[in-house]
Amino acid sequence: MTRAAPLAGISVVDFSELLPGPFLTQNLLELGATVVKVERPPHGDNARRLYPGVYASVNRGKRGEMLDLKQAEGRARARELVAGADVLVEGFRPGVMARLGLDYEQARALNERLVYVSLSGYGQDGPQARQPGHDINYLAAAGALALAGSDPAEPAPGAGLPVADLCGAMYALSSTLAALLQRQHTGRGQWLDVALADCVMHWMNPRLGQFASAGLATLAQQRHDVLCKPAYGVFRTADDAHVAIAALEDHFWQALRGALPLAGLAGPLATYREREAQAGPINDALARAVRGRTCQALMEVLTAADVPVSRVELPGELGQSALARQRGLFDAGDGYARYPVRLDHMGAA
Repeated sequence: MTRAAPLAGISVVDFSELLPGPFLTQNLLELGATVVKVERPPHGDNARRLYPGVYASVNRGKRGEMLDLKQAEGRARARELVAGADVLVEGFRPGVMARLGLDYEQARALNERLVYVSLSGYGQDGPQARQPGHDINYLAAAGALALAGSDPAEPAPGAGLPVADLCGAMYALSSTLAALLQRQHTGRGQWLDVALADCVMHWMNPRLGQFASAGLATLAQQRHDVLCKPAYGVFRTADDAHVAIAALEDHFWQALRGALPLAGLAGPLATYREREAQAGPINDALARAVRGRTCQALMEVLTAADVPVSRVELPGELGQSALARQRGLFDAGDGYARYPVRLDHMGAA
């Protein structure tokens, strides 16, 4: 039986820089595709100088070529790569690839089966298409930033990850795979217009559904709904570690009350709606109870009671965490987590 990685035989030419495009093509590579990364002289991808660690993390295993696409020789080599590729990825502002002679129509003339992926902040058309931006701008445009942060009164970035960049990259990944599958039926590639702001806005649908159902019309109401949940949050232990507790459902709440003394609470609290109105006092009482125990002791008692609890792991210690070790997430030994889903023959030539 032939052993082949899921995307064995798929060739990708990557003109993108910084994070969204390179993260997409890094995932394609980990699924078995071959990726050629095209960079612009003299310095190449701007991430090399701005964030060298980020550059290293999302360009592992790619074959690099330095091409000046403003020169005839560089454009000729780029067209040669495009003619033999299954997927092209670019992350420039709309119009740049056309000026370089490699927009979708020109690329399709070279290769009708090409899946052409354009990653941009606001899409290939519309009022903001040519505006520059970064993660925080796309989160703001999609409505997600209005709900972010920890202070119920003031929006602020709060995720600790470039959410829009990674969200867009994953939509691009799933759409690229769908386009490759569709190509098997049509024999033709297509142009994928992936806007980071659009992708985050799609992620907003569950929030929009909740707000509409609950009649939460103002931002203050919406932020309170998102940020002020009873028995839900991050709490400091006696030894200055942090744990995340999420006892939302009634049975988890009962388990939590049986495991920890929560002093000073009054009124009926059996249902989530009753607790929702007392989220502040509940979380204050929970913070006091957690502060009286070490992290290990607290984890033991809450785990035994079947309460959702997790130690807040530090980024620099992820490779040594119990979850990472049990799941083999860092087994490659290169300091990076592997592609999180195992498929047959992952890593096969």
